[in-house]
Amino acid sequence: MAQAAGRGVSLLVLPEGILARDDIDLDLPIRAAQPLDGAFMTRLLEESAHNNMTTIFTILVPSTPGRAVNMLVALRAGHIVARYAKLHLYDAFSMQESQSIDAGTVIAPVLDVEGVKVGLMTCYDLRFPDMALALALQGADVLALPTGWVRGPLKEQQWSTLLAARALDTTCYLIAAGECGNRNIGQSRIIDPLGVTIAAAADRPALIVAEIFRERIDQVREQLPLLQQRRFAPPQLL
Repeated sequence: MAQAAGRGVSLLVLPEGILARDDIDLDLPIRAAQPLDGAFMTRLLEESAHNNMTTIFTILVPSTPGRAVNMLVALRAGHIVARYAKLHLYDAFSMQESQSIDAGTVIAPVLDVEGVKVGLMTCYDLRFPDMALALALQGADVLALPTGWVRGPLKEQQWSTLLAARALDTTCYLIAAGECGNRNIGQSRIIDPLGVTIAAAADRPALIVAEIFRERIDQVREQLPLLQQRRFAPPQLL
Protein backbone atom coordinates (compact mmCIF):
# COMPACT_ATOMS: atom_id res chain seq x y z
CA MET A 1 0.00 0.00 0.00
CA ALA A 2 2.78 2.43 0.88
CA GLN A 3 4.60 1.66 -2.38
CA ALA A 4 1.49 2.30 -4.47
CA ALA A 5 0.60 5.46 -2.55
CA GLY A 6 4.16 6.70 -3.04
CA ARG A 7 3.67 6.41 -6.80
CA GLY A 8 0.50 8.47 -6.70
CA VAL A 9 -1.87 5.57 -7.31
CA SER A 10 -5.58 6.38 -6.83
CA LEU A 11 -6.91 2.80 -6.94
CA LEU A 12 -4.98 -0.24 -5.71
CA VAL A 13 -6.38 -3.73 -6.34
CA LEU A 14 -4.75 -6.57 -4.38
CA PRO A 15 -5.11 -10.33 -5.02
CA GLU A 16 -7.58 -12.67 -3.38
CA GLY A 17 -6.55 -14.48 -0.20
CA ILE A 18 -4.07 -11.97 1.22
CA LEU A 19 -4.72 -12.90 4.87
CA ALA A 20 -3.70 -16.59 4.89
CA ARG A 21 -2.96 -19.31 2.34
CA ASP A 22 -1.14 -22.66 2.50
CA ASP A 23 -0.47 -25.12 -0.32
CA ILE A 24 -0.90 -28.15 1.97
CA ASP A 25 -3.19 -26.98 4.78
CA LEU A 26 -6.16 -25.93 2.67
CA ASP A 27 -8.29 -25.27 5.76
CA LEU A 28 -5.91 -22.62 7.08
CA PRO A 29 -7.81 -19.69 5.49
CA ILE A 30 -11.01 -20.71 7.31
CA ARG A 31 -9.25 -21.03 10.66
CA ALA A 32 -7.52 -17.69 10.08
CA ALA A 33 -10.74 -15.87 9.13
CA GLN A 34 -11.23 -12.59 11.00
CA PRO A 35 -14.13 -10.18 11.45
CA LEU A 36 -13.97 -6.78 9.80
CA ASP A 37 -13.05 -5.26 13.17
CA GLY A 38 -10.27 -7.80 13.76
CA ALA A 39 -6.53 -7.20 14.08
CA PHE A 40 -5.73 -7.67 10.38
CA MET A 41 -8.33 -5.17 9.18
CA THR A 42 -7.42 -2.74 11.95
CA ARG A 43 -3.81 -2.73 10.73
CA LEU A 44 -4.88 -2.12 7.13
CA LEU A 45 -7.24 0.66 8.16
CA GLU A 46 -4.40 2.33 10.04
CA GLU A 47 -2.22 2.12 6.92
CA SER A 48 -5.06 3.42 4.75
CA ALA A 49 -5.50 6.46 7.01
CA HIS A 50 -2.22 7.90 5.70
CA ASN A 51 -3.62 8.67 2.22
CA ASN A 52 -6.76 8.94 0.06
CA MET A 53 -5.94 5.93 -2.13
CA THR A 54 -8.76 3.40 -2.53
CA THR A 55 -7.49 -0.12 -1.76
CA ILE A 56 -9.49 -3.19 -2.76
CA PHE A 57 -8.82 -6.75 -1.54
CA THR A 58 -10.61 -9.78 -0.11
CA ILE A 59 -10.66 -11.25 3.38
CA LEU A 60 -12.44 -14.30 4.79
CA VAL A 61 -14.93 -13.21 7.44
CA PRO A 62 -16.40 -15.82 9.84
CA SER A 63 -20.08 -16.57 9.28
CA THR A 64 -21.20 -19.76 11.06
CA PRO A 65 -18.93 -22.23 12.93
CA GLY A 66 -16.34 -23.62 10.52
CA ARG A 67 -17.54 -21.41 7.66
CA ALA A 68 -16.79 -17.96 6.29
CA VAL A 69 -17.75 -15.39 3.67
CA ASN A 70 -15.28 -14.36 0.97
CA MET A 71 -15.60 -10.60 1.48
CA LEU A 72 -14.21 -8.00 -0.90
CA VAL A 73 -13.47 -4.79 0.99
CA ALA A 74 -12.58 -1.31 -0.24
CA LEU A 75 -10.68 1.03 2.08
CA ARG A 76 -10.07 4.75 1.78
CA ALA A 77 -8.66 7.27 4.26
CA GLY A 78 -8.93 4.81 7.14
CA HIS A 79 -12.52 3.76 6.50
CA ILE A 80 -14.34 0.87 4.81
CA VAL A 81 -16.14 2.49 1.86
CA ALA A 82 -17.53 -0.65 0.20
CA ARG A 83 -17.90 -4.37 0.76
CA TYR A 84 -19.10 -7.25 -1.38
CA ALA A 85 -19.60 -10.93 -0.49
CA LYS A 86 -18.55 -13.14 -3.41
CA LEU A 87 -21.61 -14.33 -5.33
CA HIS A 88 -20.21 -17.14 -7.48
CA LEU A 89 -18.33 -19.80 -5.52
CA TYR A 90 -15.61 -21.82 -7.22
CA ASP A 91 -17.25 -25.25 -7.44
CA ALA A 92 -15.44 -26.36 -10.60
CA PHE A 93 -12.33 -28.21 -11.81
CA SER A 94 -12.40 -30.50 -8.73
CA MET A 95 -12.58 -27.51 -6.34
CA GLN A 96 -15.52 -27.00 -3.95
CA GLU A 97 -15.36 -23.53 -2.43
CA SER A 98 -18.92 -23.92 -1.15
CA GLN A 99 -17.79 -26.64 1.28
CA SER A 100 -16.60 -23.92 3.64
CA ILE A 101 -17.67 -20.59 2.12
CA ASP A 102 -21.14 -19.02 2.14
CA ALA A 103 -22.16 -17.20 -1.04
CA GLY A 104 -23.22 -13.57 -1.07
CA THR A 105 -26.69 -12.52 -2.18
CA VAL A 106 -26.30 -9.01 -3.62
CA ILE A 107 -24.24 -7.11 -6.16
CA ALA A 108 -22.37 -4.22 -4.57
CA PRO A 109 -23.20 -0.69 -5.77
CA VAL A 110 -20.52 0.82 -7.98
CA LEU A 111 -17.88 2.76 -6.07
CA ASP A 112 -16.81 6.29 -7.01
CA VAL A 113 -13.04 6.78 -7.19
CA GLU A 114 -12.14 10.33 -8.19
CA GLY A 115 -15.10 10.56 -10.56
CA VAL A 116 -14.64 7.09 -12.08
CA LYS A 117 -17.22 4.41 -11.24
CA VAL A 118 -15.74 1.07 -10.16
CA GLY A 119 -17.64 -2.23 -10.18
CA LEU A 120 -16.61 -4.94 -7.71
CA MET A 121 -16.11 -8.61 -8.60
CA THR A 122 -14.09 -11.50 -7.16
CA CYS A 123 -12.21 -14.22 -9.08
CA TYR A 124 -14.74 -16.84 -10.33
CA ASP A 125 -17.26 -14.03 -10.95
CA LEU A 126 -15.19 -13.35 -14.08
CA ARG A 127 -16.72 -16.40 -15.77
CA PHE A 128 -20.24 -14.95 -15.53
CA PRO A 129 -20.78 -12.23 -18.14
CA ASP A 130 -24.14 -11.22 -16.66
CA MET A 131 -22.42 -9.91 -13.55
CA ALA A 132 -19.99 -7.70 -15.43
CA LEU A 133 -22.86 -6.47 -17.60
CA ALA A 134 -25.02 -5.71 -14.55
CA LEU A 135 -22.22 -3.59 -13.11
CA ALA A 136 -21.71 -1.76 -16.40
CA LEU A 137 -25.44 -1.03 -16.56
CA GLN A 138 -25.14 0.42 -13.04
CA GLY A 139 -22.63 2.85 -14.50
CA ALA A 140 -19.29 1.10 -13.95
CA ASP A 141 -16.36 2.43 -15.98
CA VAL A 142 -13.84 0.07 -14.38
CA LEU A 143 -14.19 -3.50 -13.10
CA ALA A 144 -11.94 -4.40 -10.14
CA LEU A 145 -11.18 -8.10 -9.72
CA PRO A 146 -9.06 -9.62 -6.93
CA THR A 147 -8.33 -13.24 -7.87
CA GLY A 148 -6.56 -16.44 -6.91
CA TRP A 149 -6.72 -18.11 -10.36
CA VAL A 150 -5.81 -21.75 -9.79
CA ARG A 151 -3.29 -23.41 -12.10
CA GLY A 152 -4.42 -26.14 -14.49
CA PRO A 153 -4.54 -27.16 -18.16
CA LEU A 154 -5.24 -24.10 -20.34
CA LYS A 155 -6.04 -21.95 -17.29
CA GLU A 156 -3.69 -19.16 -18.42
CA GLN A 157 -5.40 -19.11 -21.81
CA GLN A 158 -8.84 -19.03 -20.18
CA TRP A 159 -7.68 -16.19 -17.93
CA SER A 160 -6.50 -13.97 -20.77
CA THR A 161 -9.54 -14.77 -22.93
CA LEU A 162 -12.05 -14.03 -20.17
CA LEU A 163 -10.37 -10.79 -19.14
CA ALA A 164 -10.45 -9.45 -22.69
CA ALA A 165 -14.01 -10.68 -23.20
CA ARG A 166 -15.38 -9.00 -20.05
CA ALA A 167 -13.68 -5.73 -20.94
CA LEU A 168 -15.13 -5.89 -24.46
CA ASP A 169 -18.59 -7.00 -23.26
CA THR A 170 -18.86 -3.94 -21.06
CA THR A 171 -16.47 -1.43 -22.67
CA CYS A 172 -14.92 -1.04 -19.22
CA TYR A 173 -11.34 -1.03 -18.04
CA LEU A 174 -10.63 -4.20 -16.06
CA ILE A 175 -8.08 -4.36 -13.24
CA ALA A 176 -7.32 -7.98 -12.31
CA ALA A 177 -4.93 -8.74 -9.45
CA GLY A 178 -3.75 -12.35 -9.57
CA GLU A 179 -2.47 -14.22 -6.52
CA CYS A 180 0.96 -15.79 -7.08
CA GLY A 181 2.33 -19.02 -5.63
CA ASN A 182 2.59 -22.72 -6.38
CA ARG A 183 -1.18 -23.15 -6.82
CA ASN A 184 -2.03 -19.92 -8.64
CA ILE A 185 -0.96 -18.36 -11.93
CA GLY A 186 -0.41 -14.75 -10.84
CA GLN A 187 -0.48 -12.79 -14.12
CA SER A 188 -2.10 -9.58 -12.89
CA ARG A 189 -3.35 -7.45 -15.78
CA ILE A 190 -4.93 -4.13 -16.59
CA ILE A 191 -7.14 -4.26 -19.68
CA ASP A 192 -8.55 -1.31 -21.61
CA PRO A 193 -12.19 -1.05 -22.85
CA LEU A 194 -11.30 -2.68 -26.19
CA GLY A 195 -9.74 -5.71 -24.50
CA VAL A 196 -6.14 -4.58 -24.97
CA THR A 197 -3.67 -5.40 -22.18
CA ILE A 198 -1.99 -2.14 -21.13
CA ALA A 199 -0.06 -3.48 -18.12
CA ALA A 200 0.80 -7.02 -17.06
CA ALA A 201 2.79 -9.03 -14.54
CA ALA A 202 4.20 -12.56 -14.74
CA ASP A 203 3.90 -15.24 -12.05
CA ARG A 204 5.84 -13.32 -9.39
CA PRO A 205 4.54 -10.52 -7.14
CA ALA A 206 4.77 -7.13 -8.84
CA LEU A 207 3.13 -3.72 -8.72
CA ILE A 208 1.81 -2.80 -12.16
CA VAL A 209 0.45 0.67 -12.86
CA ALA A 210 -1.58 2.17 -15.70
CA GLU A 211 -3.53 5.37 -16.19
CA ILE A 212 -7.30 5.25 -16.61
CA PHE A 213 -8.55 7.81 -19.12
CA ARG A 214 -12.17 8.94 -18.95
CA GLU A 215 -11.79 10.10 -22.56
CA ARG A 216 -10.79 6.58 -23.64
CA ILE A 217 -13.96 5.10 -22.13
CA ASP A 218 -16.13 7.72 -23.83
CA GLN A 219 -14.35 7.23 -27.15
CA VAL A 220 -14.75 3.45 -27.12
CA ARG A 221 -18.41 3.66 -26.10
CA GLU A 222 -19.07 6.07 -28.96
CA GLN A 223 -17.36 3.76 -31.46
CA LEU A 224 -18.78 0.56 -29.94
CA PRO A 225 -22.09 1.47 -28.23
CA LEU A 226 -22.89 -2.02 -26.97
CA LEU A 227 -24.57 -0.88 -23.77
CA GLN A 228 -27.01 1.25 -25.79
CA GLN A 229 -27.63 -1.34 -28.53
CA ARG A 230 -28.59 -4.22 -26.25
CA ARG A 231 -31.90 -5.92 -27.06
CA PHE A 232 -32.09 -8.14 -23.97
CA ALA A 233 -33.46 -7.25 -20.55
CA PRO A 234 -30.89 -6.38 -17.87
CA PRO A 235 -29.63 -9.43 -15.93
CA GLN A 236 -31.14 -10.06 -12.50
CA LEU A 237 -29.99 -12.17 -9.57
CA LEU A 238 -31.82 -15.45 -9.03
